Amino acid sequence: MKLLVLGGSDFVGRTAVEHALDLQWDVTVLNRGTTASDPRVTQLRGDRRSPDGLNEIREGNWDIVFDTWSWEPDVVAQSAALLAGRVGGYVYVSSRSVYDAPQAGATEAWPTVQGSGEDYARCKLGGEQAVVAGFGTDALLVRAGLILGPYENIGRLPWWLNRIEPAGDVLAPGPVDLALQYIDARDLVAWSLDAAARGLGGAFDVVSRPGHATIGELLQCCIAATRSDARLCWVEPDVLRTAGVQPWTELPIWIPPGADHDSLHASDVSKAFAAGLRTRPIQETVADTWTWLQSLTGRSPMRSERPGVGLSADREASILAARGLA
Repeated sequence: MKLLVLGGSDFVGRTAVEHALDLQWDVTVLNRGTTASDPRVTQLRGDRRSPDGLNEIREGNWDIVFDTWSWEPDVVAQSAALLAGRVGGYVYVSSRSVYDAPQAGATEAWPTVQGSGEDYARCKLGGEQAVVAGFGTDALLVRAGLILGPYENIGRLPWWLNRIEPAGDVLAPGPVDLALQYIDARDLVAWSLDAAARGLGGAFDVVSRPGHATIGELLQCCIAATRSDARLCWVEPDVLRTAGVQPWTELPIWIPPGADHDSLHASDVSKAFAAGLRTRPIQETVADTWTWLQSLTGRSPMRSERPGVGLSADREASILAARGLA
């Protein structure tokens, strides 16, 4: 198979390149060339925001194109229009954020957000619409949820690993059995490329089944992976809310029970599993992410347009002290 990856140097795109090379596919990447590519890859240079950014793919044919673009839909529209007729299928990594306040059990049929805007949800939906306009039923819309795994450049799982590794008392947001629904980037990529190679199109929610792991299991896996002597000090959601702790950002991955939790962690993903999706255990995702972090000279790389995550040490200590947990 001939694969064109638009990007290919960070997180999901990098994972796609590595997986395709493992399959012995012919891989081409188009990016700004700021990160060295695998020598087995055909490297093309171009900034998709520039008027001439797609010049190097104006000719050529590929079986599949893989695209993770998050923001301006016009950028996706330009690549989809340019490649239509020269590529068999277009994989666009979208997001379950395109849904309008989904409830527990929501499927791909749930209504999407309405109106125009430059927020993440509407940009991803605009990207989907652009790909469908260019590729029709050959557009595979991969609606991911929480993505974890090696190369993560958002900082969620890396923050927990780096927080737990030094040991000591660690604020753990309850309840301990809070269900998580996420996808390892390697499982997302493996399913997406295989599905595209089989000619699948349309929208798929590509995340694990609800409760594939719990917050307690995730944090215990962080302790095991880092070989830490950390002590998890469980704090109830009401206490954290009263303290003004922000779910998702100050305590990455965690969202307390309720509608917001269900919108992210309780979707019905039977369609993707019926189409062959397989998800690895949380232990493997956490351990491999820590191994990758250990290979770096410093902290994990972060996307410049994303805000930092994590609770400050002073705030954490204050909350634990108030609860008599430290």
